[in-house]
Amino acid sequence: MRIADIIEDFIKELFDEQDANLIEIQRNDLAEHFGCVPSQINYVISTRFTPKQGYYVESKRGGGGSIKIKKINITKSNYFMHIITTLGDSISANEVDIFINNFLSYNMISEKEAKLLKVATSDNVLMINTEIKDKIRANIFKNMLLNLID
Repeated sequence: MRIADIIEDFIKELFDEQDANLIEIQRNDLAEHFGCVPSQINYVISTRFTPKQGYYVESKRGGGGSIKIKKINITKSNYFMHIITTLGDSISANEVDIFINNFLSYNMISEKEAKLLKVATSDNVLMINTEIKDKIRANIFKNMLLNLID
């Protein structure tokens, strides 16, 4: 595992251990614990604990860099609707795969639904002009997500 993955897992375990929706950590203490620089902690927080992933982060500078991370209660339908409305007109196969992996890790979809999403949006199925492929893929992906909303 990469250090970023280890730090992410550690922070997520803090939520589970404390059975809380809010944790407060010290950036410098965490960096010391993992033997890395504080900017590595910043990287993990800014890329893996975003509102899209169900977190709100409040960071304070100075005094070791206090960071509060709050879990946002996101429903499946709210999550999918947010993605649908912010997605844009086109999406690559790689970007769809990232979304699907996130859906699986947050238990938003089943393995079977993930396979169907991947197949329907893959380059193997969309054997058309590259200029319109990502636009059609976005339309297919959005419509499939709409149908997954309860």
